[in-house]
Amino acid sequence: MSAITANVSQNTTEYTPTIPKPRRSSEDVSAEELLSELRDLPEGDPRANRLRERVVVLYQPLINKIARRYGGRGEPLEDLKQTAMVGLVKAVHGYDPDRGKPFISYLLPTVTGEIKRHFRDHTWAIRVPRRHQENRVKLRRVTGEFQQTHARTPTIAELAEEMGISEAEVSELAQVSESYRSLSLDAPDSSDSEGQEGARLEDHLGSEDKALERVVERESIKPALARLPERERKILMLRFFGDHTQSEIADRMGYSQMHVSRLLAGILEQLREEVSSEGSSRR
Repeated sequence: MSAITANVSQNTTEYTPTIPKPRRSSEDVSAEELLSELRDLPEGDPRANRLRERVVVLYQPLINKIARRYGGRGEPLEDLKQTAMVGLVKAVHGYDPDRGKPFISYLLPTVTGEIKRHFRDHTWAIRVPRRHQENRVKLRRVTGEFQQTHARTPTIAELAEEMGISEAEVSELAQVSESYRSLSLDAPDSSDSEGQEGARLEDHLGSEDKALERVVERESIKPALARLPERERKILMLRFFGDHTQSEIADRMGYSQMHVSRLLAGILEQLREEVSSEGSSRR
């Protein structure tokens, strides 16, 4: 029995079991490792899409958080999330593990740049120079800080000094900033004090001036009118500006109605010829 016990004891002392190391969970794999594995895959390997999807799922919470930082600026949050996701996909395709930098250092500027590009290209009502788009944010920040400090709105000169640009550029920037958002002509008129339903901004638009086409004709006939004798000018004034009949003009000037009619016909024919000849000479 003692021999057996000694043998068992000896074997127990010599035997040291090997405990296997726990395998790493798929969630513990870093983006750098996944993208390095992705780079080593041959072109067209079906595993590539699965690796990209794992990186996207890994960073999707961070992407949504970045998108929420830009919320409240007039764009729907879902649009910002989709834009941020586009930036994430671009970062996955453009990241180079051989550079030795962490993926997050490449991801953040790519995503924020994509969101800023979205604001620049899709949120302005009209196309404006890029420098004005970038300076608009600075203008709002400087204006807000000045109002908090001085309890009043800054002047153009004060804004120019704070922003380090000319007063003319500040004035232009202020006008351009009003073009960030435009209202539909179907929008209700908020200035309507009576609150009438159906009042739209379109209702306040002016109509086309039908007499606008006659401006050129009136200006063209002025020299010809100035060359007429005083009697002929008086007859025209009474007929077309005083709205008198030919009989009334005849009684006023001591002529017959037939004589006034012939005078008017001759005057109008003379004016037509002079205006036509002047128009032909300009051509």
